[in-house]
Formats: sequence, C-alpha cells, structure tokens
Amino acid sequence: MEHPSTQNRTSPLLSEWVRRLYSHRKLHPSSAFANVQVMTHSLARSLVLAGASGLFLSLSFPNSDLGLLAWVALVPLQWALDGKTKTQAFWIGWLSGTIAFTGMMTWVVTAMNTYGKVPLVISYGLMLLLTAYLGLYVGLYSAGAVWFRTLIPRYGFFVFPCFWVTLELTRTYALSGLPWGLLGYSQYRQIEIIQIADHLGVYGVSFLIVMVNVAIAEFFSWLMPLFRGFRPARLPWELAAMAALLVALSWEYGLASLSETPFSDIPRSSISVGVVQPNVDQAVKWDTSYREETLARFDRLTEQLGLGTDLVVWPEAATPFVFEREPVYQLQLIAIANRAHAPILFGSPAVRFYPDRRPYLLNSAYLLSPDGQVLGRYDKQHLVPFGEYIPLKSSVLFFLDKLVEGIGDFEAGPGPAILTLTPKPRSAATGMTGTAPRSINFGVAICYEVIFPNLVRQFAANGAEFLVTVTNDAWFGASSAASQHFSMVVFRAVENHLAFARSANTGISGFIDPFGRILEATPTFTEHAVKATIQVWRPRTFYSRYGDVFAYGCAILCAILFLLGMFRSKGSEPDAIAATPV
Repeated sequence: MEHPSTQNRTSPLLSEWVRRLYSHRKLHPSSAFANVQVMTHSLARSLVLAGASGLFLSLSFPNSDLGLLAWVALVPLQWALDGKTKTQAFWIGWLSGTIAFTGMMTWVVTAMNTYGKVPLVISYGLMLLLTAYLGLYVGLYSAGAVWFRTLIPRYGFFVFPCFWVTLELTRTYALSGLPWGLLGYSQYRQIEIIQIADHLGVYGVSFLIVMVNVAIAEFFSWLMPLFRGFRPARLPWELAAMAALLVALSWEYGLASLSETPFSDIPRSSISVGVVQPNVDQAVKWDTSYREETLARFDRLTEQLGLGTDLVVWPEAATPFVFEREPVYQLQLIAIANRAHAPILFGSPAVRFYPDRRPYLLNSAYLLSPDGQVLGRYDKQHLVPFGEYIPLKSSVLFFLDKLVEGIGDFEAGPGPAILTLTPKPRSAATGMTGTAPRSINFGVAICYEVIFPNLVRQFAANGAEFLVTVTNDAWFGASSAASQHFSMVVFRAVENHLAFARSANTGISGFIDPFGRILEATPTFTEHAVKATIQVWRPRTFYSRYGDVFAYGCAILCAILFLLGMFRSKGSEPDAIAATPV
C-alpha cells in the first residue's frame, strides 16, 4: 500500500489528467480504445502539419518564389511539436525537413542522371539520401525547440531562432559544407528587409523569419482556446512584441540603407562590364570537333558588347580546352580580346604537378589583356564534392567515381586572389573628358563558391571594389537550381555592399547592385550578351570586416544553455499531461 503522502502528491496530477481527457476529447476514462484513437489522431495531425511546413518551405524558394510564405511556413511545424517528447519532435522535424529539401532540390536528379549517367532510380535514391541528410537539421531544430521550452518554460521561445541559426552555420561547414536553401535566401526579392545582412549576414534574416514564425504560432495557440470555450494560457506578449520590434527595426534600417545616406562620404566611381552567356550544350562542351564553333560563338557575342566595355566576362570553364596548353587557341582568344579593346575574364582548367610529377587540375579564372598578357588568375578554393573531386578517395571511398562527367579530378586553389584592371579613359569610353582612370580591384567567385558567405567576404576584406561570379549551371537542366543559385548572389552583394556581375553558360547571367537590386537577369538556355555600368567603391561593411559574429554568437548562446541544462538535475521526459495533445 502506498504511503499517504505519495497519494496526496499524485492525486491532483491524475485528476488533472482525467479532467483534460474529459474536457478536450470527451473520452470515457475506462476506454483504452479511445486512448489509442487519441494517440492515432495526434500522430496523424502532427504528420499533416509537418508535411504542410515542408511544402510551404519548398514553395518559398525559386522557382515557386513565394518568399512571403516563409514567414508562416514553420507555424504548422511549431504546432506539430506541441506536447511532444524530444524524440517525437526529432522525427516530426526530420520528416518536414526532408519534404522541404526534396521539393527544393529535385535538380540533383538531372545532374546525376542526364550528365553523370547514373540510372534514374539510383539518382532518385541518392537525392533522397542528400535531402534526408539536410532534413536532419530541421529534426535537430525540432528536438531542440522542445528541449529549450522545457528548460526555460516561458522564455525558451526566444532561443528557437538562435538554435536555427546555429544549425544553419553548422550546415555551412559540416562535411565540406552545403549551405543551400538557407531560410534567409527566400527573401532575396524583399530588398528592404534583407539590408540587415550587411551586419548579420544571411543568418540574420533567417533569425528574423524564425522569430516571426514562432511568435505567430504561439499567438494563435493562445487565441484558439478562446474559440473552444475554455480559458487560454497567458498571452505570449513578450515574444509577439519582440518579433514586431525586430521586423520594424529591420525595415527601417533597410529603408535608410537603400537611401544610401549612410554611405554618402565614401568615394565611388563606375565601370562598364559586359557578360556573355553562350548557351553551349554540356553534351558537346568538351568535344574537340565543336571547339571552333564554340569560340566563334564567344567571338560573336563579345562583339555585340561594343567597344565601350571595360571588362568582358565569360563563364566558368568557358574554353573547351586547357588554355595554357593550347598555343593556337591562345592566339584566337587574344585576337578576340584585341577586337573588343577590353580584357576578358574567362574560365579554363589549369594543369599543375605534384612533387612526384603527377599532374592535377585547377578550376581557374584568367584575366587576359587585349595585348595577350595574363593580368592575373584565380583558382577555385572550394570544390564541389562528388562533382570535382571525391572526398577520402584514397582511403574510404576509393571505389567511387564522380557523379558528373568532366575532364578529371581537381585540387583546391590556395586562397582568395584579388585581380586588378584599369578601365578605359572616360574620353575613350564615353566621349567625355576627364582624369586618367585608376586601377580597380575585384574578386572572382567560381560557381559553387558563391553560396559560402565567409568565402566571398574575404574578397571584400582584401580590397575588392566589385565582384564577379562565373558558373556553368547547365548541369541542372531546366530546373529551379539556376534561380536558386542566382538568388544567393543577391545576399553576397548585400552582405558586402559590392556590385556583382554574373556570367553563366546557360544562365542566369546578369548584374546586381551593391544593395541587392537585380539590374539584369537573362532567361536560361538562350544566347545573350548584356552590358551594364556598375558601381565601384570600398564600403567595408561590418560583415566584410568581422564576418559571422552574429551566427557564432547564437551558437555560443545555445552552447551555454545546453551546458546549463546538462548540469541541472535531470528531469524525466514530459509526463502524460504534457504529452496529451490539446
């Protein structure tokens, strides 16, 4: 027989549990089958809500491009976590994240099947492995949200955005990094709200979106009991007020930044840049019989830019040969640059040798002057795993080959290199008289590199006055990948307040101003030669100087809270009352 004190302590708990079952579910206390029905209904409800969040997240990004949907996309997931244990929350979040990334990254199948010759069924299987991995981060967020809410019952909600940012930062670097589809990227068209990225990076925009989602979810959770006819919990006014305040401050900061008043004392000039989009079919790109046709296409499109251009930009791996090893084709490129009266920045592989004389390749961008001098070269630092190289190939993954076809395995370049060019005198370019132009520094990000905020930041920190990115998105076919890739360039421009010129083999090519406004964006799978005058300056934003201090601050805060939670006396998992759905 239990001790009387134990009975007194547990009776109110049982009474409350029975009361909730009666009032919320109208169940008979002796009905085991009814309890099973409640659990089944709760599971089905959670799965539907998780699926809705996954769908909404994927629709927030290109090609659907419903960016405003991101501000409520996580609300169903927050509701699905209500009353769940950490383990249950993890599985619910994992499902939601996997659905989101699967909807966002179906282009992976095109790259592997069409160009990597991987069978379609296996391509879908590998894509699901990738999206399931990315979905793990949403699962961890969901489990962490339940844990933080238990650790800090009323104010744990404020930690949710910090934890989301911590996981995005982790994903940027873990396993060589894949920061594709960070939540903040969904807002690349909301220019006013994303100006905070010049201090906080894309992670700051993600933080704001999660904060608003959590506030909306909690407000409606508080509101819904009013319609059910029983007394709701306390209004989470602190959370709602904080979310509203942060949105208002971000909006006001964005409007002030776009007025350019804070930057009025920074010297600035401009430069005329032309980008070429040749639309060379990937299937014949490296076929030697198409070399002359490819060069003729580049020549024709470059000529369309006219003589007033200070810099011509061709895409990644534009030359269908190794530039340094083909003297005959070198002369053809020099002739094109000479006719354009402008240096040409173009992509081409470079061959180098290990100490034992074994050759290896670099994915490089060359700056070629009209008189045939190579003014500089940048070698890609961050390679695409399983596309340009196989991680751990010499030991663990020796049996694998690259998932896409190319001309060989690559090695990473030594680091960020700043290239320098001297624009035409204004009298020659525009017919106006003026002083002799000064030399201008710029940085080049090759393809995949532009999705890494800190990597691009290093060019700005080293003195770049504008930025160029060259890419070949032909691998992805007519999918959403090109639009998603292009949207990330908007954030690199805002973070550093530097203009971007982008040349892509099959598109999207174009220009973005220092505040993220898209000046030109070509359609995909068409030939284009477009020119724009872009701003040149050195604003040196907070982000350019200090990088991801905000994201690391979020990570440190979460780590401190985690350690405090570990040192606290361990409580049991949420009890029957907490786990009962409401």
